[in-house]
Formats: sequence, structure tokens, C-alpha cells
Amino acid sequence: VDLEERLHELDLRSDSDIPDVPPPTDSTPEILKRALSGLSARWKNWWIRGILSLAMISGFFLIIYLGSFMLMLLVLSIQVKCYHEIITIGYRVYHSYDLPWFRSLSWYFLLCVNYFFYGETVADYFATFVQRREQLQFLIRYHRFISFALYLTGFCMFVLSLVKKHYRLQFYMFAWTHVTLLITVTQSHLVIQNLFEGMIWFLVPISSVICNDITAYIFGFFFGRTPLIKLSPKKTWEGFIGGFFSTVVFGFIFSYFLAQHQYFVCPVEYNSETNRFVTECEPSELFQMKKYSVPPLLQAVLGWETVNMYPFQMHSFALSTFASLIGPFGGFFASGFKRAFKIKDFADTIPGHGGIMDRFDCQYLMATFVHVYITSFIRGPNPSKLLKQLLILQPEQQLSVYKTLKSHLVEKGILQPSLRG
Repeated sequence: VDLEERLHELDLRSDSDIPDVPPPTDSTPEILKRALSGLSARWKNWWIRGILSLAMISGFFLIIYLGSFMLMLLVLSIQVKCYHEIITIGYRVYHSYDLPWFRSLSWYFLLCVNYFFYGETVADYFATFVQRREQLQFLIRYHRFISFALYLTGFCMFVLSLVKKHYRLQFYMFAWTHVTLLITVTQSHLVIQNLFEGMIWFLVPISSVICNDITAYIFGFFFGRTPLIKLSPKKTWEGFIGGFFSTVVFGFIFSYFLAQHQYFVCPVEYNSETNRFVTECEPSELFQMKKYSVPPLLQAVLGWETVNMYPFQMHSFALSTFASLIGPFGGFFASGFKRAFKIKDFADTIPGHGGIMDRFDCQYLMATFVHVYITSFIRGPNPSKLLKQLLILQPEQQLSVYKTLKSHLVEKGILQPSLRG
């Protein structure tokens, strides 16, 4: 009875009555604490953030060296950790009310949604591998039905868990779980989709966000005077503007170096014979040096009439601009979320930085933009992907496609009519 009364009381509370979440503990290593003990809190935080940033960037470069598969595992790991941090906030806020099955159902839905999205990826990019294994063929052929059945099971479990007098709270948590899935799983899926287009489409956007985060912090730390937004009192216009120009220059230069290597510009494809991901191709026109005329206004300043550059560098300008002007709004959104629940950080995973979600709040917004940008302005028909899909068809279906294509080529005059048969 007491439990039901407390749950009913919570339903009637306003936002201002949300219970406080316990503050995260200080996870700074003792060796850093001792080394920086003589500094003020402001400079101590500066050094902790700087050292940990360098460590994370070094680890990121190591994973890039290990290849695209390790990058995919990194993205999945970050997805799970971000999901865990957001769900944990909900659990901590309402922990004393012991909602039935809340945490179990949250993780169950995570598995269901991951199965749905990444099952589609397996079907698209690993078609030859799947074709050789009958058990996988069943999972892929009925993938959407299985996904729906799994989700429907979780939905029914949620309905069965509803308890009188606190239905509203349980539906709050149901919505919390689904919004968290939308933020983490769908966005991480788009990140991996971008990676398959070529590692450069993964590295430039992510690096631009990281560059903007670092340079905006540095400019704000040393020159910041004018507050930018109330949600983040430490953000300043000086940091915002300095971060913008730094990010655009960084993206332009970084793209130039990456565009020179097949490893970064070729689409990532799975080789079923070697069971490895390969990045070998003839670079597209985006990654072939071209000569451009310099606008007359800039000719007087630069003294150049023409300039050689990769077409992708022009696209990098769009990516960097979004990362520095719109990307930070992902961070502002996260700040509003944290203020709503009276917490400073999502977690204390990274000393001086907070949780993993604190570092990747802008990356998810960036991932969606890159995916939309590629599909709108870059991606054309993919013969390799189409061929993989044709190989999965039944022989009679393949023969029908062959006859239709042959007839079309004859009508176009590409094949001689004598080849009809």
C-alpha cells in the first residue's frame, strides 16, 4: 500500500519536484590529483581535460590503424555506454519506486532495435557471406518479421507490468526508453552506414566535431567574455566564433591529407573469400585533384589565379560548417536535459569530461546530417551492392533480370540485335 501511495504522489509532482540524482563521484586518478594539487580548480580542470583528451585522441588513432571493423566495434560500444548512461539517470531518479521490469525491458528493447537495424546491414553488405549459411538465410529472409515479433513480445511484457495507481509513471519510463533508443541506436547505425561509404566520411565529420569542441573550449577559456546561451553558462561567443573558424580550416586541411589515400576514400566492403573488410578501389572524382579558378576578389589577396584541390575539400567545408554552427546545439540539448534532472554530467566515466554521452552529444546530430548529405548530394547507384542482391535471387529470377537487362541494352543500341536469343 505504501509503495502504491508513493507512486501515486509522484504522478502528481511537477518538474521542479523531481528528486535529485546523486552527484557523480570524482574518478580522477590519484596520480593526477597529487600532480595538480597546487593549482586552482580552474587550471586543474584544464590540465585534466587536456591530458585525458590527448589520451582519447591517441586511442582513437590506434583504432583507426586497426581498421574499419574495430571502428564499428567502437561505435557499438559507445552506443551501449551512452544508452546505459541515459537509462541509468532515469533509474536513479525513480530508483526508490522499484518500477516493475523497467531496467530489464530497457535492455531487451535495446537488443530488439539493434537486431532490426544491424540485421538490415548484414543483409546489405554481407550478402555473399549469408548466402553460404542456411541458418543465416532464415534470419535474413524473415528479418523484419522476427524483429516485429521480438518487439511485440517486449510490448506485451510492458503492458503486463502495468500496476494500478502509477500507470503514468510507467508510461513516462516507456517513452524515456524509446527516446533513448532513437538518440543512440538509430544514430550509431547511421554512423556505421557513413563508414561503409568510405572512412573519410566517418573521420572528417567526427574529427570536425572534436576539433570544434576543443578549440571552442580553448578560445572560451582564454578569451571568453560574452555568454552565448543560458543553458550552458560557460559557453561564450568568443569560443563559438573561434571554434567555427578553427574547425573550417582544420576540416579543409585534414580532408586534403585523407583524400590522398585509398585506405580512407574507398568504400568499405566485405570480402567473403578472405573474411576481411577491404578498402581498395579506383578513387572517384571526389578524390582526384582538379584545378579551380580563384574568385577575382580573392585573387588580389592571395595572388593566385588557380588552385589545385580535391573536390571533397569543398564538401568538407559544408561538413565543418555544420559541425561548428549546428553541431553544438546537440550539446545545448544535452545541457537542457541535465538541468532538467539536476545533474552536472551524464556519468563520471572520463575524469574532467563526465560521461561518454557528454563527449558524444554533438556526434549523433552530426551523424544524421552526414547521412542525409551523402544520400542527397553524393551517393549514386552502387553496382557492387546491386550485384550482391542479384546473387541472392532464385535462378529463375536472375534469368528474368538478365533477359530484361539484355532487351534494354539492345533497345539502347549498346548490344547488337544479333545477340538476341
